[in-house]
Amino acid sequence: MKFDMSLEDNFASFFDKEKETHIFVESFDNETFEVLIGTVEDSKSVGSFIASSDEELNLKIMEFYNVYIGGA
Repeated sequence: MKFDMSLEDNFASFFDKEKETHIFVESFDNETFEVLIGTVEDSKSVGSFIASSDEELNLKIMEFYNVYIGGA
């Protein structure tokens, strides 16, 4: 799965069609990002992290994806 969120973004959502699961990422300060996993109607926070670059942000999202959704 490809993640293309930017530090400038306050919110992004990604959908894994195979697993039929969403990963939501939100931030109020564009430094600390919270990750939620689930559906639009029912998602749960699975953690948060700090990122200082777009590359680091997307790598951290991929780490959460791999742990909680089961990516490669």
